Amino acid sequence: MTLYERLGGAEQITKIVGDLVDLHLQNPRIAPRFQNSDIAKIKHAASTFFIAGSGGPNNYTGKDMLSAHKGMNIDADEFVAVLDDALDALDKNSVGQREKEEVLYILYSMRRDIIRV
Repeated sequence: MTLYERLGGAEQITKIVGDLVDLHLQNPRIAPRFQNSDIAKIKHAASTFFIAGSGGPNNYTGKDMLSAHKGMNIDADEFVAVLDDALDALDKNSVGQREKEEVLYILYSMRRDIIRV
């Protein structure tokens, strides 16, 4: 069974990502990045990216991680804050330990395309 299936499919992943973005908006370390952003568009892009990346249908039409983060100068502490929010969103949605570890591994694997690019 794919991670996508174990996470509950598109509907549940969309809920997890919505919670994650909401946590980012409340996180003083991350929230400034979202000023003047279309939050619905961000939630949609992040959801379709997560769905595709977890083994679901690939309907993602956004930028790759390097292009999306180029010039943002994200530091390691900010990246860890994102991972912390992701863990909180997964916990909030009662995601199992194995799945949490897989999601965090996937997110961490994108580190070099996000930090200081």
